[in-house]
Amino acid sequence: PLLGVHSSVTGRFWRQRAVSRRAAELAVQQHGIDALLADVVVGRGVSPDELESFLSPSLKRQLPDPSVLMEMDGAAARLADAVISRETIGIFGDYDVDGTTASALLSRYLREVGAEPLVHLPDRFTEGYGPSAAGLASLEQRGATLIVTVDCGSNHGALLEPLDADVMVLDHHKMSDRPEVA
Repeated sequence: PLLGVHSSVTGRFWRQRAVSRRAAELAVQQHGIDALLADVVVGRGVSPDELESFLSPSLKRQLPDPSVLMEMDGAAARLADAVISRETIGIFGDYDVDGTTASALLSRYLREVGAEPLVHLPDRFTEGYGPSAAGLASLEQRGATLIVTVDCGSNHGALLEPLDADVMVLDHHKMSDRPEVA
């Protein structure tokens, strides 16, 4: 048994994993941790270089570089320009928990930096899923020169064509192909 424990709560037998002695010793030397802890983390495949991040995780360190997202730098610049020039920014969010949360976070952030965004959350029964032509037009009619869709998918290019406002599409799903946008 490992550390005098025979099994987990679920009944699985505990046994020590094979550990690279060199990696464990390096972890102890570089990070000043206990040898037993070094054995456990190295046994889980954590390299000495990853040890600090593994033992003291932070959201900031775990997030990928946002610039890897398609056209992120241009989108960030356009949004910053809209805030600086006091344009009206419209947010069209999906009605589900992802969309409402994203809309709330984005609108809260924009208000913190001095913008006064308009938010449209569609009625799922009357507007359906994704952006609606009426909802997008409503944001534009209320003065939005930049509309940000959040969690509405990415394949609604035909709805965007009649708009004079710039549209930014933000969605957490991986796109299969680049959307058809005019």
